[in-house]
Amino acid sequence: MRALPASVLVVCGLIATACGGTSSGDAAADQAPRVNVGEQQTPADQPTADQPTAELTPTASPAESRTRAARPLEGKVIAIDPGHNGGNYRAPAAINRQVNVLTKWKACDTTGTETDSGYTEASFTWDVSRRLTKILESRGATVKLTRHGNNGVGPCITERAAIGNKADADAAISIHGDGAGPDNHGFHIIMPKKIHGPVDPVVGRSSDLGIAVRNAYAEGTGMPYSNYIGRKALDYRNDLGGLNLSTVPKIFIECGNMRNAGDAAKFKNPKFRQEVAVALANGLQHYLKA
Repeated sequence: MRALPASVLVVCGLIATACGGTSSGDAAADQAPRVNVGEQQTPADQPTADQPTAELTPTASPAESRTRAARPLEGKVIAIDPGHNGGNYRAPAAINRQVNVLTKWKACDTTGTETDSGYTEASFTWDVSRRLTKILESRGATVKLTRHGNNGVGPCITERAAIGNKADADAAISIHGDGAGPDNHGFHIIMPKKIHGPVDPVVGRSSDLGIAVRNAYAEGTGMPYSNYIGRKALDYRNDLGGLNLSTVPKIFIECGNMRNAGDAAKFKNPKFRQEVAVALANGLQHYLKA
């Protein structure tokens, strides 16, 4: 999410809103999570004279059990923030407006970055978010998006946080692609630090969410950990409004470096974007079911 050339008119920032672009190509089939909790189940005790017998204990019908297995996220609310917005470049005054993120003042939003061939971060994040929404909803979750298209402007980073807060989301994720130097590659997760602010009570749970998503993303996409930022793909920050202002567990993911030729080639491949969506869904599910 580094700055674009000056000709774009707007400075790119790490926190930006949803990216434009619609799904292209054939999407790979959705699949069940591959990250296992690995806990050993303890056999139930045998009933005694003081315990209810099996006949008196309510049990789920086979149909109910199948429904629960097919919709493991039933009742969960997940907020998805597609980084940047496709029309941001048309409104520099609006997105450069300064907003308070508690630890500093920052631009309302930015344009995001792009590959050398012009595939924008906004397009990537919007496409991945649409795919992720479809998967999560098929698993029973209610999804709240911070934007509903890729041709608009904003919303500001403060509003993006507020959308997840208002939804009382069980988990929130902001999806991005980085814009670092061409030799840098790999993905990393950004998580909040305590700032004596609204995010403090959920810093621990946000870290748990970040680790779950990191593990699932590495397994599901084959992307390596970032070679230029974070430790084992984990980076903790206190300067991002989308995290500082969140009252629900929330993370950012930089899915790779769009300025690296290898990462960029993957980003432009619809099959890879589907793998990203499935991996993110698996990570969110692993966190929510832990």
